[in-house]
Amino acid sequence: MDDSGLRALLEHLPVCWWEADERSRVVEWGGSAFADLSTAQRFVERARQEMSAPGHPLDEDHRLVRFDGRTFHVRRPPGESPDHGRTRGLAVETGTQPGGGRRYAAFAEFADFAPAAAFLRDRDGRYLWANHSYAHLYGTTPERIVGSRIEDLDTPSDAAQFRALDQEILRRGKPVRHHLSYHRADGSTGQAAGHRFPVQESGESCVAGIYVDITEHARAMDQRREAEEHLKALRDHSGLPCALLSVGGRIEQAGTATAELLRTRLSDLIGRRAHTLLAATPDLRPLRLAWEGLITRRIRRAETSAVLLDAQGRQRRTRLHLATVNGPAGRVAHVWAVVTHQGIAHEAHPPLTAAQIRILSLLAGGSTNGEIAASLGLSRQTVDYHLSRLRALLGAATRPALVARAYVLGILGPHAWPPRPATGGSSRHVG
Repeated sequence: MDDSGLRALLEHLPVCWWEADERSRVVEWGGSAFADLSTAQRFVERARQEMSAPGHPLDEDHRLVRFDGRTFHVRRPPGESPDHGRTRGLAVETGTQPGGGRRYAAFAEFADFAPAAAFLRDRDGRYLWANHSYAHLYGTTPERIVGSRIEDLDTPSDAAQFRALDQEILRRGKPVRHHLSYHRADGSTGQAAGHRFPVQESGESCVAGIYVDITEHARAMDQRREAEEHLKALRDHSGLPCALLSVGGRIEQAGTATAELLRTRLSDLIGRRAHTLLAATPDLRPLRLAWEGLITRRIRRAETSAVLLDAQGRQRRTRLHLATVNGPAGRVAHVWAVVTHQGIAHEAHPPLTAAQIRILSLLAGGSTNGEIAASLGLSRQTVDYHLSRLRALLGAATRPALVARAYVLGILGPHAWPPRPATGGSSRHVG
């Protein structure tokens, strides 16, 4: 027996399956009907004698066998030819009443209370057997199902669908796996997934089926698809530059506004590592700390800043909102990065000292050179020197031009008053 899942199932049922060589010696066996190989060997020898005896009930591949006060329903694959000298068989214990007991008792009792809905119908659509899960779909009991026809239980449209499926199975002679819709007893529509396959029952071709109700699962998947469509529309049409990053920092999704912001094609962004889009500025540490907090689940979202580098080598200071997306077992699977504010794109400028940036902030607020000197505890000559140096570094001939360049180059934050540096020196985390 090659199916490991079926082997595991049979280990807990009162059955015995075996493979024997040309001398009827058991080489493989399983199930819980017998405790040891020697007992299984004795049973196989007994079954071989019974199966070869003429006039036994049922047929040559399908016999009732008594063994050690127990009765088994024994079946060999019909028309089986030995495989390298081996033969196979399956025995199901039916109880002490060989003829009047329930056929396939072990399997039937197991299937009766299985969570999957199972049934057996003849070619005319009459139910021969159904388990409790199947009857529950119709708000009744298995006893009321058996003997009825498809049309007695289902709407005309459902009955026509099910009959067509049955005929397809009988015509093809092969199992089919599929999804189907049906109407519940309360009138609502349900979804089921499973298999329908041909079986032989008392020499007659019948159709068996086993299905799992996936209505709630299908509804959840529809809701998820709807949410994904809404998210996709927000990503592509909101105008907010955003990207979905893996925990390794690789871009898996991005909006068209993101590609426009970085002056590149969207296809060139997907798969790229996000850190290659960051300018090498001294204020990256808060962003790195926020990222580590997110992927280690210490925080769920964070706001920080970063300087992005576009395809033309120009820089743009941005304000970022980062939020985690959980995957299986609550682990962080992705991080959404959304640009909530952005400065003007500019060429890279020489790095400035903290004192120079502070002087620019005070200058933009309207302070005179003397007031700047008093505020910072510097001499007037030192402030004059710094302002002269800043005009040379930033290419600005006058004080107003120097302030304007400070904003254009992203040195000063455009959304703050009094003026302050547009650096990532502070970030806001939410746990």
